[in-house]
Amino acid sequence: MPQSHGTRRRPSASSRRARSGPKRSEGRVRDAVQVPPPREAPGARGRRGPGPYPPYDPYDPNGTGTPPDGARPPGKRRIRRLLTSNVTITVVAICAIVAAVALVDIGRFVGGDDTKPPKMAAGDLSTNDMLTRLTAASDMDPVVADAVAAAKKRAYEKHKRELAALKKKAEKEAAARAKLKAQQEKERLAKLNPSAKQNKAYGKKMNALKGWDRCWPSLLTLWNHESGWNERAENPSSGAYGIPQALPGSKMASAGNDWRTSTPTQIAWGLGYIKARYKDPCGAWSFWQNNNWY
Repeated sequence: MPQSHGTRRRPSASSRRARSGPKRSEGRVRDAVQVPPPREAPGARGRRGPGPYPPYDPYDPNGTGTPPDGARPPGKRRIRRLLTSNVTITVVAICAIVAAVALVDIGRFVGGDDTKPPKMAAGDLSTNDMLTRLTAASDMDPVVADAVAAAKKRAYEKHKRELAALKKKAEKEAAARAKLKAQQEKERLAKLNPSAKQNKAYGKKMNALKGWDRCWPSLLTLWNHESGWNERAENPSSGAYGIPQALPGSKMASAGNDWRTSTPTQIAWGLGYIKARYKDPCGAWSFWQNNNWY
């Protein structure tokens, strides 16, 4: 009789086993599938000829020694990542910048283009360029201009004071040098100073050359009173100088430039003065006796 939906019989165990049997065997078969051995790269047999062949290399399937992209060994992939990392690129860029700066500085030291004056420093500005510069430069504030002028005035006054101090110092040093030189010259001449006896011998010979032998005693006495026959005798009150006591002493320069120290020059000038005024030493001595000067 037909069964209702509510009174359907449960399937027996044998029927359940029959139904589930094929499915379980399929699962076992599926689980038991093994991975086939590595295949040769396509076209490898045709290139190399008949076997035997070396084991298949997944990183070089074509046997060319160069693995395709995406199939590089792990070590090479690490090196590639290291070379393309941001840190490596940054370090390389910094090194390149430092090298460029060093090269620029070396070029400057060895005399590159920096030794040449800038183009605008050569004085070749056109009128338009000058007007552009004047237009671009704004007028200075009066307060700022006054400050600049005050600074320039202070600098100028300081410069003047420094120059005055240097000049004064130079004058003192020059005076000191002149004084020292005069003292040294005086000492040198003192060593070369002839004696009064030697000067008298010169006087006697030169007086005789004038033809005044008879007046030699008068000349000897006259200049004994005047200078003691000392070629460096000087009167502190009048300034008369030398054996004949010329006033001023520079008058004797007409007889020679060495009038300060030369006995013959002084004697020659004195004899010329006596001849012009008193004709001979006898007349000069006679006048001196009455006036204490000649």
